[in-house]
Amino acid sequence: MKYLAIILLMTALFVFSGCQQQIALENTVVPAETNTAGLDVKGMLRIVESSPDVVDPQCTSGYYTIALNVFDRLVEVKTNGQSSEIVPSLARSWEISDDGLVYTFHLQPDVKFSNGEALTSSDVLYTIKRLLTHPKSVNRALVSEIMGTEALRNGETDKLEGFRILNDLDFEITLRNPYSAFLACLSTPGASILDEKTTEAAGERFGYEAEVTIGTGPFLFREWKTGTHIILTANHDCWSGEPACSGIEIQFNTDTESQRIQFIDGKLDILDLEKLSDDAEFFIHGDIYQERLVQGPRVGISYVALNESVAPLDDVRVRKALQMSLDRHMLLQVAYSGRGQLENGIFPHGLIGFNPDIEPIRYDPEAAKALLEEAGLKDGFDLEIALVTTEGMTHRQLVTLIGSMFEKIGVRPKIEEMDEETFISRRKQGGISCYTATWSADYNDPDNFIGTFFGSAENSISRSICYSDADVIGRIDHARAIVEQEERLAEYKALEEILVRDQAVWIPLYSRQHYFIVGEGVKGFTVSWNGWSSTSYKNVSVSRQ
Repeated sequence: MKYLAIILLMTALFVFSGCQQQIALENTVVPAETNTAGLDVKGMLRIVESSPDVVDPQCTSGYYTIALNVFDRLVEVKTNGQSSEIVPSLARSWEISDDGLVYTFHLQPDVKFSNGEALTSSDVLYTIKRLLTHPKSVNRALVSEIMGTEALRNGETDKLEGFRILNDLDFEITLRNPYSAFLACLSTPGASILDEKTTEAAGERFGYEAEVTIGTGPFLFREWKTGTHIILTANHDCWSGEPACSGIEIQFNTDTESQRIQFIDGKLDILDLEKLSDDAEFFIHGDIYQERLVQGPRVGISYVALNESVAPLDDVRVRKALQMSLDRHMLLQVAYSGRGQLENGIFPHGLIGFNPDIEPIRYDPEAAKALLEEAGLKDGFDLEIALVTTEGMTHRQLVTLIGSMFEKIGVRPKIEEMDEETFISRRKQGGISCYTATWSADYNDPDNFIGTFFGSAENSISRSICYSDADVIGRIDHARAIVEQEERLAEYKALEEILVRDQAVWIPLYSRQHYFIVGEGVKGFTVSWNGWSSTSYKNVSVSRQ
């Protein structure tokens, strides 16, 4: 009955929210029209996003639209049905030594940045050195396995030992240890290749001012009006061919109701429904929009983090009890109308290393109660669950329902709200007892998941999991260097079993389908391989009257 009451309450909140939105409709602020004088407006894509702080690919870990459309990388990820592979981009080919340490790259000939400068090996070296040494860089880990990175970062030298220029189009990168995910790392937005001459001359202006933010990609960065919009225009001289649309108008607007109205009124061409929360149901379940829905899996995992440094979460019996207390089917149904699939480990569907045969975590609140009693907690315990104040209704409903399920086995949840800055600071220091979040793939390799959360004591503390089994951490670190793919994936499979089944280090919940809706004149739009909101629009066209 208690769950029924909670679900009814959530349904009422949806209805009330919808009514409130209708009442407030006349007061909804719709962004002002962008000045597109001189542009081929009929061929421009119109999308909506949150306003970024910076678009420098090396200095952002969340806003990738500019990186994926103005810049290119040495390699890219291409999907083939249910699988993906690394394919050439700025690097036309490469060889890897038998010991997995030396990568020899060969650049495409005659590639030019949009300012006319030729791409050379020196630009790649400059990009990697800047990625390692720029004070605001947040993506250093992508290239940290290159030999000599620590000496460069520490200021002991201005050379990068592991990078050797052979000529303008060929270069070698030597790693300090074999790392099978290295190519995958180079496919990420943070590894976008920069023009040495322009970027160095721009200094701190790069990534903030359009005219000095130069790449080799299919679009040119034309204009950025803070808080209003970004304009990209087609790079007709792009080495890989000009894009299918004349440009992109990126409007900044976080009001979901006005986004919905803009799309219905024909003022947006592509709308990301994941950010619309309950407003998304209007499109997903409405008969008139079914043929315009585009969906793809988000290669990521929603999870509940459990801090092992906080009693009684340091007891594996307590963590296993919490795992069994959650009806994850219900969580997925209530939060996302069942649009997704349950996950039972660390590696989600769509990721290299996903194990379809891992034993499911069963829902068994009575067994969970027995485990708590065995742990000396017959009367339960208090548990703080962190919640960022700016989270939307869907996430709040999810946390509320998780808390009610914990309560059913005797746990006394206390939802502790805090601003995002406080949450990030406390989490980084290992000071959050419990929270729920989602991690999406930056690159298609198991290390992007198991290494991020459990690959070192420092990584685990920064996620407020505080995992401390040195033997397992050592095995995770060793697995990164296994050259033989089959052997490496077998080791990851064994480690996943230990972490989730034996040690109950976290509670895996589900992965979700990512829905977009497109306008009638839009062709060629697909969801990116990992289900990100940011994607490349090179092959997307639009026509309107």
